[in-house]
Amino acid sequence: MHLNRKLLFLALYFGASNCFAQVKPKASDFTVVNRQLNIKDDGTVQVNGVDNAGFVWLNNRRFTYGTIEFDVKGNDKLQGSFVGVAFHGLNDSTYESIYFRPFNFKADDAIRRSHGVQYIAPPLFDWPILREKYPNKYELAVTPAPDPNGWFHAKIDVMADKVSVYVNNSATPALVITPLTHTGGTKIAYWVGFGSPGDWKNLKITDKK
Repeated sequence: MHLNRKLLFLALYFGASNCFAQVKPKASDFTVVNRQLNIKDDGTVQVNGVDNAGFVWLNNRRFTYGTIEFDVKGNDKLQGSFVGVAFHGLNDSTYESIYFRPFNFKADDAIRRSHGVQYIAPPLFDWPILREKYPNKYELAVTPAPDPNGWFHAKIDVMADKVSVYVNNSATPALVITPLTHTGGTKIAYWVGFGSPGDWKNLKITDKK
């Protein structure tokens, strides 16, 4: 019985050390760039929409490889909703990001739908360059399409040679890419694009063992 309890303790300890789940965040957990932060009673992290990209950097968490999971909500405003996460951040201009354009999820136009989920790696590989030089490689449609005004679940597997994005627990990734850079950074943030507000909750980060 004593041995079983010891094994259980070790399993819980090492499992906890490998995983970060933010149940009830507080303002001091974050460094906010170019946005105003609101934390709702249910733990939702919310930012407003203003010009240029915005970041909510996690102060006490570093991330290299593993899995990032969260629930996120944008809206169906054309060119007004870009929501996701930044990772491998060195600063506010050098990082990688996976983000979504909810206003394209159910667009009638097939080209717009194909711009549903996006990978970028500023400053060298922002979306205009990727769309011009590598069409339909670093951005694709999300199928089946989530409600553009509702919450949806995102899971991002980040490895040295591959990033895979899963939406709403689908077994099939919505996007799989080979990273375009290795910044050496370990900062991680909630991320929004130009003019975009955003809502996130239920963040879970699991490091690669």
